[in-house]
Amino acid sequence: MAKRILVTGGSSGLGAALVRQFVAEGNRVLATDVRGEAPEGASYLTLDVRSDEDWAAAVEWCRREWDGLDLLVNNAGVATGGRIDVETIAEWDRVVDVNLMGVVRGCRAFAPVFKQQRSGHIVNTASAAGLVHPPMMSSYNTVKAGVVALSETLSHELHPYGVAVSVVCPSFFKTNLADSIQGSDTDMNAVAKRLIEKSPRTADEIATAVLNGIAKHRFLIIPDRPALMSWRTKRFARPLYDRQMRKIAARAQSRSAGSPPVASDETDAPSAGSPDASDPQERAG
Repeated sequence: MAKRILVTGGSSGLGAALVRQFVAEGNRVLATDVRGEAPEGASYLTLDVRSDEDWAAAVEWCRREWDGLDLLVNNAGVATGGRIDVETIAEWDRVVDVNLMGVVRGCRAFAPVFKQQRSGHIVNTASAAGLVHPPMMSSYNTVKAGVVALSETLSHELHPYGVAVSVVCPSFFKTNLADSIQGSDTDMNAVAKRLIEKSPRTADEIATAVLNGIAKHRFLIIPDRPALMSWRTKRFARPLYDRQMRKIAARAQSRSAGSPPVASDETDAPSAGSPDASDPQERAG
């Protein structure tokens, strides 16, 4: 049965991949973003996830055009990261407002719709960084962990109304995100860009796994093996996880001090998840 679906950050990256696959399955899809256009077969609405007015307009659009909504995908977000004493408070404010409060605003806007219908499904794009917490990523880890916590809370709170909630936690994958990374910690930015560009995974592959998880009504959707292995290592082999994280921190300290870098390979890199989709200013993950 065709569903009515809204995807934020739907003009590029994971958002666009999700929109394309939802459309291919015969669903009615509204792609939203701060700028851009919808993939073929979808409708488009400008929506800044920081704006209560834009969210109210999205709710009104769905009521007017579709008489409701079946699936809300809170996917938009921004790229960020850095050492605690390098990243600025302004950068913290930005990522909290978009990556966490943007998801909160989306859930608040559509919860009354879903409660009235006594049906619906909320899917929040977090990141592997919401489950495992590598060094030099304080702000990103914090907001993505917040999205995971919000999602779990709502999965219980909205269950009596017949509303399902899922949270998506991918690792790094190829996207045009690398062109948009900004922040004061330029060393961390360079590492993140390299991990994104070298990833063998594509947005389409992640989207396929996400749709499979949604179809099965899974709460926690971990769509790639590196993210899954990092999460399992933290849960079941905590000493190994701690050694890996501290090795990453030691390597960063050596670089910042101008010392020869600690020997490493790509397996030492944090599988903390990439911000995923939207336009150059607003991407998910």
